[in-house]
Amino acid sequence: MELPAVNLKMILLVHWLLTTWGCITFSGPYPWANFTILAVGVWAVAQRDSIDAISLFLGDLAATIFLDIVHISVFYRQASFTDTQRFGAGMAILSLLLKPLSCCFVYHMYRERGGFLGLSQERSDYQTIDSPEAPTDPFVGSDGRGHSPQGY
Repeated sequence: MELPAVNLKMILLVHWLLTTWGCITFSGPYPWANFTILAVGVWAVAQRDSIDAISLFLGDLAATIFLDIVHISVFYRQASFTDTQRFGAGMAILSLLLKPLSCCFVYHMYRERGGFLGLSQERSDYQTIDSPEAPTDPFVGSDGRGHSPQGY
């Protein structure tokens, strides 16, 4: 399935706006959970090649789906809300409804960065110490024989 190109910055902007409006009604753990994942999302934007940043953002985004369901179901009191509080609750619910779609887009970005099923494959220009490749001998000549020690 080919997803349309969605910028991570746009996902962050939409969820930041909806979370800010949702904080009109829901305080306490709701802002902490949602603004924390947005901070991780900013990290994922800043480090475009990091699989860890985008995978942590994806995992946190998925976790806040569950947390938002709990927050909204526990703290939603329909009878005593003013119009402003109903607006805030509606924006929090809209944010919750958009999070699975955002997870799909972020998962697609995760796959583009080289991540697959939790296997972090950081790309680096440096060879690791425990690399299975044998180091090349800089003293081997073009004929394949090494230099012989010279006596003094």
